[in-house]
Amino acid sequence: MGILRTVFSRRTLAYATGSTVLFTGGGYWYLNSGPAYPVPTKTTRRPPPPWTPPSRADMLKELKASGAITTLSKGAQPSSGEEFDLLIVGGGATGAGCAVDAASRGLKVALVERDDFSAGTSSKSTKLVHGGVRYLQKAIFELDYDQYKLVREALHERRIFLQTAPYLSAMLPIMLPIYKYWQVPYYWAGCKMYDVLAGKENMESSYLMTKGKALETFPMLKSDGLVGALVYYDGQHNDSRMNIALIMSAVKHGATVANYCEVTKLHKDQNGKLNGARVKDNLTGEEWNVRAKGIINATGPFSDALLTLDNPAHQPIVQPSSGIHITLPNYYSPRKMGLLDPATSDGRVIFFLPWQGNTIAGTTDTPANVTREPHASEEDIRWVLEEVRSYLSPDIKVRRGDVLSAWSGLRPLVRNPGAASTEGLVRNHMIHVSDSGLLTIAGGKWTTYRAMAEETIDTALKTFGLESRVRSGCVTETLRLVGSDGWSRNMFIGLIQTYGLETEVAKHLSANYGDRAWTVCSLADSTGERWPLHGKRLVPSYPFIDAEVRYAVRHEYAQTAIDVLARRTRLSFLNARAALDALPRVVDIMADELGWSYRQRKEQIKLAVEFLGSMGLHPAFMTAAHVPEPEPRGMLERMECAVWKAGAGVMGVFGMGGSESKVERVIGRSKFEGGEVAALRIAFGGRAKTGEKVKTEDVLDVLKDVPGYEQASSKELDYVLEEAGLKTQGDLDFDEFIEVCGNLKEVAFTPSPKTRRARRPIPVEKSGGGV
Repeated sequence: MGILRTVFSRRTLAYATGSTVLFTGGGYWYLNSGPAYPVPTKTTRRPPPPWTPPSRADMLKELKASGAITTLSKGAQPSSGEEFDLLIVGGGATGAGCAVDAASRGLKVALVERDDFSAGTSSKSTKLVHGGVRYLQKAIFELDYDQYKLVREALHERRIFLQTAPYLSAMLPIMLPIYKYWQVPYYWAGCKMYDVLAGKENMESSYLMTKGKALETFPMLKSDGLVGALVYYDGQHNDSRMNIALIMSAVKHGATVANYCEVTKLHKDQNGKLNGARVKDNLTGEEWNVRAKGIINATGPFSDALLTLDNPAHQPIVQPSSGIHITLPNYYSPRKMGLLDPATSDGRVIFFLPWQGNTIAGTTDTPANVTREPHASEEDIRWVLEEVRSYLSPDIKVRRGDVLSAWSGLRPLVRNPGAASTEGLVRNHMIHVSDSGLLTIAGGKWTTYRAMAEETIDTALKTFGLESRVRSGCVTETLRLVGSDGWSRNMFIGLIQTYGLETEVAKHLSANYGDRAWTVCSLADSTGERWPLHGKRLVPSYPFIDAEVRYAVRHEYAQTAIDVLARRTRLSFLNARAALDALPRVVDIMADELGWSYRQRKEQIKLAVEFLGSMGLHPAFMTAAHVPEPEPRGMLERMECAVWKAGAGVMGVFGMGGSESKVERVIGRSKFEGGEVAALRIAFGGRAKTGEKVKTEDVLDVLKDVPGYEQASSKELDYVLEEAGLKTQGDLDFDEFIEVCGNLKEVAFTPSPKTRRARRPIPVEKSGGGV
C-alpha cells in the first residue's frame, strides 16, 4: 500500500509529467532542427520572370552623368538625379555587400572595381562559411570575451548566409580524426559547445564515430592508431559566384556598378571633405569624374593605396599575409564530407574539403607583398602535401602531379589607424573614418560580410548625413539574392526535362546560378546528338558549358577570358590545365559577343595563360608550343595570322625565339604516358637476369635508352629506393621496377622550391579557416 501511495503521489506524477513534456519538447526540437531548405512548389519547376540587367555601357553612362556637376558654383545644389549618395570603391565581398545593403535601403549607390568583381581575396578563400572552432577554443582557454562574441556573430551570420543564397551555400559535415583516447571527451565537449552557441540556428548536431564507421566513411584516412572521429557541421559556398550574386542583387535594387574602373584621384571641397573621385576605365583608358556625398573604401588588402590618395602622409595599416590552397582530384576525399587536421606541424588548422567535384586543401600563412596576382610558392605547395600525407592511408601516394591547381590569396589583416601604435591586429574587422571623410572598412572574413556591410552603412548614414535619404532600415537579414526566389533542390530535374541536359550539367547549373539557370540554358547551343540535346561542354571532364560564357558576358559583366575561367566559372581553380584546354573556345565565344579582332583574341589568350601561371599551371605549358592560337576568321585575319607566324619564324631563324622551342618534361596525373610501360617492359626484358629480375645498381643503365629518363641521377634513385623500402633489396622484379621508374620520374621532374623559410607558429586569429 505504501509503495502504491509513493508511486501515485503528486510529486511522482509531477516528475513524470515534467519528464514527458521535456522529452517530447526535446524530440520535437531535434526533429525540426537542421537546415531549412526552400519549400518546393509547382512554380519552382517553371522559369522565373525574365530580367536583363543594364549593360556595362549603361552603367558607365550613369557614372559619367554625375561628373557633369563637379564644377558647381558656390552654394549651388547638385541635381538629385545625378549625384550619388555613396561611391563604394572595391567590388569584393565587402564592397558588394555594402552595395546591396545601401541600395536595398533606397540610397543611390555607385560601385567601381579596378579589376574584375572578386578578382582578389574574395575568390581565393577556403570556401567555408564557418563560426570558427579555433576561435571558440581560444575564447575558453584564454577567457577572451572578444573571441566569444566573434564566434556568436559568425554562427548567426552563417545561418543567414545559407538562407539568403541557398543554391550557392550548403552545410558540410567535417570530420576530426581522433588518435588519442583523452581527445574524445575534449573534442566532444568543444563541438557540443559549438552546437549550443549556435542555438536554434544550428545546422545539425555533432556526433561521435567509431573507428570502423570513420574508415567506412573516409577510407583514405590513416587507420594506424585511430581511436574514432568526431563530426561537426559548418557551411560551404562558391565564393566568387556568391560575390557575383551580391553584385547582381545590388544592380537589381538600382545600384550602378562597373568593373575595370579605377579611382585615380579623390576630390575634396573647400573644407577638405571628400565629394567625388576621378575614375579611369582600364579597358579603354577613358577618364571622368564621379560625384558622391560619401566614399567608402572597401578594397581589402589594397586599402592603403586609397588611404594614401586621401592623405599622402598615411602610414600603412595592412599587414599582408598570403594563404595558399591546392586542388586535388576527387578520389582524395569523400564527396560529402570534409576533414580537419587540428594540429599541423606549425600549429594551425588545415582543411581538406570536397568542392565542386574535386578536393581542396589549405591553408598556409606566409608574409607577402600586396600584389594583384600572388603566386603559390613551391615550398608552400610541398608543405600542404606533406600535411595531407601525414593523415592519409600509407597506401595512398600523395603526388605532386596530382595538384591540379594552386592559388594564393592575401588576407586583409589590418591595424586600426585610430588605435595606439602598440595595438595588435584587429580580430575581425575595422571601420575608420578619416579627417576628410573617407570611410574605410577592412579586415573580417567571408562569413561576416553582411554584418560588416550593415555596420558600415549605418556609420555612413551618420557620417555623411544620409538618414533622410533611406526608405527603411537594414533588410539584408531576409533579403534573398538574385537566383534564390525560384530555386529548389529539385529544380535541376526541370532543366533536364525542358532542355535535355546531362544530369551532371543540370545539377551544376542549378547549384551555381539558382533560378537564373533557366536563362543560361536558353543560350545553349544544340549538341546535334540524340542525348544530350543542349549544353556543349567546354572540356569533357567538367560540367561547364558554352552557354555560361554567353551568359557571363550578357548578364554578369564579364570582359575578359580570365573573368569567365576564374570567376564566372571556376575552371581555373579546379584544374589549370583544363582551363588552358578550354581557353580557345571561351575566347571564340566572347569574340562573337564583344566583337574582338584577331589581335585582341591573341592578346586575351596571352593574358589568360599568364594568369593560369598564377594558378599553378606548369611553366612548360606556358611556352609557345603549348599556348593555343585563335582561329582566324575571314581573309584579313588569315593574312594577319600569316604575318604573325612569319614574324615568329624570322625570330626563330635569328635565335630570338629559341628558348621557347625547348621541350620540358612535366609530371602529370598519370605516372606513365601511353606506350611508356611497354617501352619499359622491353628495356627490362633486355637486361633481366635469372628469375626475370634486374639488379638495383643496373636500373639507371636500363633506363638510359628509354626516352624521358635521361635526367635521372643516382642520388634520386637512392632516394626512391629508400622511400619504397627497396634499398636493401639487391634486385627488382618487373612490378617493383615499374614502381621505382614511376617514382623516379616524379622526383626528377617535380619543381624544386626556390627558397626555404623557417615556419613560424600561427596565432589563432589568423588560422580560423583560410583567407
